[in-house]
Amino acid sequence: MMADNLGLPTLFALKGAWQVLTLFLIPIGGGIPAGVLLAQSKGIAWLPTTFLYLVSDVILACIFEPLILLAAAGSKRSPLLAKMKEAFRKSIEKTTELYGSKLGPLALIGISFGVDPMTGRAVAIAAGHGFVTGWMFAIAGDMLYFGILMVSTLWLHEVLGDGTVTTLIILALMMGVPAVIKRVRGKPNAPLPKESI
Repeated sequence: MMADNLGLPTLFALKGAWQVLTLFLIPIGGGIPAGVLLAQSKGIAWLPTTFLYLVSDVILACIFEPLILLAAAGSKRSPLLAKMKEAFRKSIEKTTELYGSKLGPLALIGISFGVDPMTGRAVAIAAGHGFVTGWMFAIAGDMLYFGILMVSTLWLHEVLGDGTVTTLIILALMMGVPAVIKRVRGKPNAPLPKESI
């Protein structure tokens, strides 16, 4: 970050940091490569960029946690919210079936890494973790995901020299690689067809 003679960040650097943080707050993955490249263009090093992403995760936790609590309370009064809660519970069960019934910290971090921090937090609630530990696991998984995307984005930008193309390629990989892995692995624990028995 740029600093004045006293070592304090300049207004330009603070404005750049705010712009990067704003991109990181976008709830879909496109904010990561765009934010990383914007940080690089503003002269923000990788460590402050990582800190800005951590701040965005903490802001997400402070916004999402009350929404979870409101939805849970509302599901006791509203049949529609009760149905949504049940559908969400079933999706959590489907998400966690690969990890077994006893979800430890590594499994919770893995879920957050592989899906998103909100799902990681919801699974942590189901596993009995409170606000602080639940979000710690969710944020740890998301920070690992961010680290991989940040390094990949910076490397690909160095190779290509074009931020737009880099962002588009990273976005395509973010969406395409999980779909390919899912297709290659097939449905886990799928029963054998009757004809093969």
